[in-house]
Amino acid sequence: MHFQRLIKLLAHEFANVALLQQALTHRSFGSPNNERLEFLGDSVLNCCVAKLLYERFPKLSEGELSRVRASLVKQQSLADIAQVLSLGDYLKLGEGELKSGGFRRPSILADALEAIFGAVLLDSGFDAACKVI
Repeated sequence: MHFQRLIKLLAHEFANVALLQQALTHRSFGSPNNERLEFLGDSVLNCCVAKLLYERFPKLSEGELSRVRASLVKQQSLADIAQVLSLGDYLKLGEGELKSGGFRRPSILADALEAIFGAVLLDSGFDAACKVI
């Protein structure tokens, strides 16, 4: 599959493109899939956003920072970003998910985006993941 447009939008050239392929593979397609990368990506996303908010808003309290982060790091926000990136065009889905329109489902799109963040982390480290995020 040709990922050049996606790689350009992410502004990250993968040293190991297999990580990107795995990030775009839903469990319905088979294994290896993106579930473990999603787990990792969710954590790095929260950490990068928390760090950014901490740096940009020095006067906000912990509770305020948490609320802002939660408003940014939610399924619909991630799904919207995934749609801008046209992630649905790159997803590997099983037959059932394809037939039911899984490539448009917000949960699948958000999960794939988080998996990409995890893939970038493994590919190039924390700073590169934060740059993509």
